[in-house]
Amino acid sequence: MTVPDSVRFDDSWSAARAVATGLSERGIDVVLVRDLLGRATLVLTDPTGRPVPEGLQAEARERLKAQCSPFVADHPVLIAQDLFAPDAILDAADILILQDRDPGRGIGRLAFLERGVIGREWRHVRDDPETNRVTLYGFKGGVGRSTATVILARHLARQGYCVLIVDLDLESPGVSTMALNWEEIPEYGLVDILVESAVGSAAGLNCVARSSRLRVDGNGEVWVAPAGGRPRPGYSYLPKLNRAYIDIAPENGAGSRTPGGIIFGNRLRHAVDFCVEEVRVRSRKPDVVLLDSRAGLHDVAAVAITQLSDVTLLFGTDNAQTWNGYAEMFQQWKSDIHLTQTIRSRLRVVAAMVPASKEVEYLAGFRDKAHLLFSETLYDEASAGDFDAYSPPLGDSEAPHSPLSITFTTDLVGVDSATRADWIDQDFISAAYESFVNGATELIVGTPEDIQ
Repeated sequence: MTVPDSVRFDDSWSAARAVATGLSERGIDVVLVRDLLGRATLVLTDPTGRPVPEGLQAEARERLKAQCSPFVADHPVLIAQDLFAPDAILDAADILILQDRDPGRGIGRLAFLERGVIGREWRHVRDDPETNRVTLYGFKGGVGRSTATVILARHLARQGYCVLIVDLDLESPGVSTMALNWEEIPEYGLVDILVESAVGSAAGLNCVARSSRLRVDGNGEVWVAPAGGRPRPGYSYLPKLNRAYIDIAPENGAGSRTPGGIIFGNRLRHAVDFCVEEVRVRSRKPDVVLLDSRAGLHDVAAVAITQLSDVTLLFGTDNAQTWNGYAEMFQQWKSDIHLTQTIRSRLRVVAAMVPASKEVEYLAGFRDKAHLLFSETLYDEASAGDFDAYSPPLGDSEAPHSPLSITFTTDLVGVDSATRADWIDQDFISAAYESFVNGATELIVGTPEDIQ
């Protein structure tokens, strides 16, 4: 039996975008919608107020069916004015504008609306994130990201800064046990802010604590916002986690209970801002906010990297999982020049678990592969004499591909950071993380010369 050819997800999406682009180039405003099953729908509007020509609708419908099936909706072309609530699509909080309207050239607006469960936040890159907010992220877990977060926080505090650590690893929280004594863990955590703010009752939550474990001489402070509150009878974490990621529908059609909008990205931003404000009220506004993000391609990581921070430290080891994972991640931005230009300068790779016995060789190989990855995805293709192209050379020590490094020694195995309060003061900890904390500090707050 001959199996008929089938259009796959990736090919269908490329075809749908080509159809949408063609319509916008003929003066039609287009919203390309992808539903939960990956099926495409085009929502059309003529910006002049005239009806969208029937012939144009039929042409788009037939092209979608021919080039995108089975990833095409039952009604692949819709007219916005015919919808019951067109604003729910045309003015959706999470709509992504791919091309602005240009009446002088006869070009309509082209927009994209992702109706998936996860993955949509990767393309919502914010142009103006808060400064000195840093996401620490690893595509794969087990690379020492959370430990590095705590060590970096203490190092910054020693320089006199007020530092807030926010545990965004909601599925596998752990920063609080490294940075706080048991009795210091606050009653509530980030997951409580997400749940309570959804119904307008987040005011008064105690969700941050100052660390005495990481107390330093001078004016520096380390505060921690854990993922969840202190374990105790009657406190349930998992039911809240189940409700943390959802979008919140507007209340009575008049707007969201959650400040900033109803989508998850705005909810998470509000939760981080809530923690920052609590530290400000109880002490002073944090100079630096470190976001310990969960691993993988989850929307928590997407929001942290694209919307909440102006610096992202990308942890990895020199293996295929690291490079393949980051290649997949960078592909989310590669196809859009604005996203590429906005995000790439905020990134910096971190070589974790660098073997002490062959450090120079290992870091050279790590840098080479990182440079190749950026060159194939986020750097510009530079020709001779093209001085405006963003394509840092291999040896540029300040480029995104130039790794900060954390040295691995066998002494790090079995470090009991949860029960041994002095774990961070061990000599081998300082030796392993010295290069990383110095480089990260310069990246985040600059050198003393920069500050002056």
